Amino acid sequence: IDSKRARCQLISSDPVVAVIGQTRVFDGMKLYLPHQLQQQVMSIPTMLAADNSPVSLNIKFVKKTPPSECLHLYNVLFKKVMHCLQLTQIGRNYFDRKGAVPIPQHRLEVWPGYVQSVSEYDGGLLLNCDVSFRVLRTITAREVLFDVYNSYPRDYKAKAVHAIVGAVVMTRYNYHTYRVDDIAWDAKPTSTFTFHTGEDITYVNYYKRIYNIEIQDLDQPLLLHREKPRKNASESEEPRLVCLVPELCTLTGLTDEMRADFRIMKDLASQTRVSPNQRQFSLTQYVKRVKDCPDAMKVLGNWGLSLESGAVSLEGRILPEEKIMMKSKTHYHNGTADWGRLLSQDSVIKAVHLENWIIIFTKRDGERARGFTQMMSKVCPPMGINIRPPQYRELFNDSTDSYVRAIKDVVNENVQVIVIIFPTSRDDRYSAVKRLCCVDMPVPSQVIISNTIGQQQKLRAVAQKIALQINCKLGGELWAVNIPLQNVMVVGVDVYHDVTRGRQSVLGLVASMNRNMTRWFSKCAFQDPGKELVNCLKVALLEALVKYYEVNHCRPDRIFIFRDGVGDGQLKHVDEYEIEQVISAFPCLSPGYNPSIAVVIVQKRINTRIFTKLNTKDLDNPMPGTTVDHTVTRTNWCDFFLVSQKVRQGTVSPTHYIVLRNSTGLSPDHIQRLTYKLTHLYYNWPGTVRVPAPCQYAHKLASLVGDNIHKEPSPFLCDRLFYL
Repeated sequence: IDSKRARCQLISSDPVVAVIGQTRVFDGMKLYLPHQLQQQVMSIPTMLAADNSPVSLNIKFVKKTPPSECLHLYNVLFKKVMHCLQLTQIGRNYFDRKGAVPIPQHRLEVWPGYVQSVSEYDGGLLLNCDVSFRVLRTITAREVLFDVYNSYPRDYKAKAVHAIVGAVVMTRYNYHTYRVDDIAWDAKPTSTFTFHTGEDITYVNYYKRIYNIEIQDLDQPLLLHREKPRKNASESEEPRLVCLVPELCTLTGLTDEMRADFRIMKDLASQTRVSPNQRQFSLTQYVKRVKDCPDAMKVLGNWGLSLESGAVSLEGRILPEEKIMMKSKTHYHNGTADWGRLLSQDSVIKAVHLENWIIIFTKRDGERARGFTQMMSKVCPPMGINIRPPQYRELFNDSTDSYVRAIKDVVNENVQVIVIIFPTSRDDRYSAVKRLCCVDMPVPSQVIISNTIGQQQKLRAVAQKIALQINCKLGGELWAVNIPLQNVMVVGVDVYHDVTRGRQSVLGLVASMNRNMTRWFSKCAFQDPGKELVNCLKVALLEALVKYYEVNHCRPDRIFIFRDGVGDGQLKHVDEYEIEQVISAFPCLSPGYNPSIAVVIVQKRINTRIFTKLNTKDLDNPMPGTTVDHTVTRTNWCDFFLVSQKVRQGTVSPTHYIVLRNSTGLSPDHIQRLTYKLTHLYYNWPGTVRVPAPCQYAHKLASLVGDNIHKEPSPFLCDRLFYL
């Protein structure tokens, strides 16, 4: 029987319950019982609820599981607890739709909820629970299509695809979520499909019969969702298509336009950005709801489980504050993890003087362009950067072709950088310019949106940031921290996945080229769908090692690889396959070359939260440099949590690091110190970031290539941070 729902109904039928008892957990495949049945294999006759057809249910004893190995059972039990609390499952999390907070001015609502999982940690069996929020739009997919039609009647279908395809919608009649993969323009609610009974039925009649819903618009197209193939599906098996009626689908999440709207994000943050005290209160309320719910307590009590009232208390360590080294002296940031003010008080480590540069703009942005260059001439000298006036290139219109032609006209081998001012943000125009400057005619480029330099009171800060970015794109170095290691290379790896358009994935690899880790080599590679990542990784890493030899005239003795974007389920594959393949590549450079390596997995998408106790009642975010490597870490891993940022609003999210391999001789404490040092070296922000700088650089590189360029950048740019 393929239907999970039907299998669950069979397990709950009276003849089966009479044999196995009331206390049971069934996830659709595995059946857990608190006692052993009389026979190893049992066959129980029962009937399908749908049509009363006879069924023989076979139950086979597999093994007796000790409590420490029952993690799957515990997680299924807590899912039952969530249902007892009348929470609605959306994806993997559970939300309280009764507690939804409307934001009517933006046609949004926020559902509060929880994410939870039970696992075995160094501190024993722990429930990892955190508050979660789901943003829903109060308009339906049909309303979005209607708005698109009114705005673009001539180009309706193309604009509708852009607005809907790739979005995640929720059907309010069963609270399931689906990613929209296409729009079926030739189908509508009066179209028919084959019901499970074998009869042909229209979507109109189906929703009336099953959900008692009357569809109003009979001419709307249907939305298509392609289900992922089953794990054991054959290659010839086609993915199942799910057709959705737009007027019954609510959109979830935010569009790019919404994310760019300051007012929307501010109003959302007032609901979702909760302080440590508020977060702790929500979790305390969750425990109270469980303890006050008889059904939930019965679910746990039947299996001898109970839930403690408080969070786990533990001791952490705060790593020493790092000194920020500029050209003339060393500075402290006094625990703020922010040294933006220092940049105007001291020179950068290595300044590249701006002598031959071009600025391209439309006629209406001429005044802003000249005001910007004047401000650049003021902010650059204090940072040690000499600057000459640019060449101005004024355009008559803002078409993509105008910008492309202008760049082709002015670029030559003497041009250091091109600054392009766009009147508005447009993806197609940005992609065309970046593709030209990164691939076809490689030259460092800086794109500025006109409004960014339009506010006089903010112009100095904006110009300073742009000047620093340009300096990096020309091969400059801004600041450093003390790295007491010699002849090492640090590598950051991240992968960009285009889930909406099904394109190739893009691997970004960024490797340090000097001792201070202020110079970087950047390489990206394309990974075909279904192909192994390791082939791309080997090639990119070998190129980085060749470049390292060119710069230093020696090869690194130790290599530290920080790999981002790896979930728990992929750790075994990375450890047993990818790392071995990387190690096997070293002799390709030189026979006998065998550097020691450390591979550290970087996980940002975690639910663990760490708070500092101020007193018996109040909590706060931990100080930057706080590290925890016990109690809430895994029993069979060498892992730790690190808080590297200073957060003034909301709750800080620690980053989870798992040391998969380490033959470098560095102790776990020293790897923690190195990791924290690397969070200080991201040149797009004068402060610490959440992950090591090479990971953040690799993320920026892979995103630029995956979102905009879609080709491998020119090798001419590989030794500078051209993607900042």
